[in-house]
Amino acid sequence: MIKIKCLIFIFVGFCTSTCISQSVLIQGQVFGSTDVEGIHVINKTSNKFSTTNTAGFFDVQAKINDTIVFSSVQYKLMSIIVTPKIFREQAINVFLEEQVNNLPEITVGKILSGDLEYDLKNNEMKKPIDFYDVGIPGYTGKPKTQSERRLHEADAGKLIPYIGFGFVLNVHKLLNTISGRTKMLKRRVKQEANIALLNTVKRSVSIEFFRDYPLSKNLREEFFYFCSEDENFEIKCKDKSNIEIYNYLIIKYNQYMNIKKKF
Repeated sequence: MIKIKCLIFIFVGFCTSTCISQSVLIQGQVFGSTDVEGIHVINKTSNKFSTTNTAGFFDVQAKINDTIVFSSVQYKLMSIIVTPKIFREQAINVFLEEQVNNLPEITVGKILSGDLEYDLKNNEMKKPIDFYDVGIPGYTGKPKTQSERRLHEADAGKLIPYIGFGFVLNVHKLLNTISGRTKMLKRRVKQEANIALLNTVKRSVSIEFFRDYPLSKNLREEFFYFCSEDENFEIKCKDKSNIEIYNYLIIKYNQYMNIKKKF
């Protein structure tokens, strides 16, 4: 009996030490009140690092008890210890607090007289040269994000295009579909669009909304994330007026506060 207990103890200890020393790829997303692209994600323990993309997504190798630091100019420094839960789920959401720097007032450029007609006649601004001025064709549509470009590259063209009297299999598209890369990129494009819409909502009504429906600053990002998780978020907010968005946020605010009361 004692031998069995000893063997169990040794086995458990071995498994625990193996888990602690094992490294996994942790994927996550950073949320903030402003731009979340280019934030440095540093594993101080292993000296590995990554950066966030336009939607705040990142991935970094880490193991249990590693310290991951999030650093950028516009946000306060944040450190997170990799817990067994984070290690097991291999996922994490990080909410950063904006860094406010009070700078002395300065005057940039020419001081105007206040007379609009006079200032327009005497301004020294020149129209910037574009591709029309030099006769070069250029793209005038909305620029694609990095994820949209990757999705287009992975899923472009027909799977079996016809050429003359025969056909050719689009192997590149087929492999991306089978591997799940196309599905992953579609999900990421949708998430990035959701984040962009959320940022638009913040800019449009957040000041007026929190003036009428108070919420402490450290909970506001969590509240907006709660709103964006709603399956009707895009329907209720995309291409809608500020009044429609405001009324939708009232409904979500009441739901959010009811959940907070339970905990």
